[in-house]
Amino acid sequence: MRYTWPKKKLCRREGVNLFGTEKYDLTDSKRAPLRSRKTSEFGTQLRKKQIAKRMYGLSEKQFLSYFKKAQKSTAEGTTWEKMLQLLELRIDNVVYRANFARTRIQSRQFVSHAHFTLNGVKIDVPSISVKVWDVIALRDKLKESPLYKSLLEELEEFSKANKWKVSACKWIDVDSKKLTITIKALPTKEDFEQIIDIQKIVEFYSK
Repeated sequence: MRYTWPKKKLCRREGVNLFGTEKYDLTDSKRAPLRSRKTSEFGTQLRKKQIAKRMYGLSEKQFLSYFKKAQKSTAEGTTWEKMLQLLELRIDNVVYRANFARTRIQSRQFVSHAHFTLNGVKIDVPSISVKVWDVIALRDKLKESPLYKSLLEELEEFSKANKWKVSACKWIDVDSKKLTITIKALPTKEDFEQIIDIQKIVEFYSK
């Protein structure tokens, strides 16, 4: 999805780093966030929705569809837990969570350009939802590319510094040498990014 605003301005509007890289870090910014007025409960719910929607890089139509799927789902859990699971299990998000891309935007580009396979089948649709025991793998012909050679080096250094763990996500298993990602469980509320207030989002859509 393309944004019409500059990304840094979007971050300042929401008061948070939406894209996960140092380039958009607001910690040392001398400019105040664009929002300073007190907001209503509805306004707060709207802003929480916008933060999550922009973090995942989705359109309003796409984001709303995940809420409706969660609402209709008969799986265990609350609507907000199921909605976050659906968002987290998008294949572009999983690639990002595995640290195979620096941002979700980059991850979406990698998937769209068919860099990965899912259970041995080449895929190019970022919105594909993965399941437990699915295996995502970088295509063999790309492992020698300069882009992924540098990724391999970074992952190796990162894993050495973090007791051989490549990702902080407990629900995925990352093999930094083979460049594969295995979904070993469903994400739980402890795995979700704390900045996302999904309860407020559910309240917004439930009105």
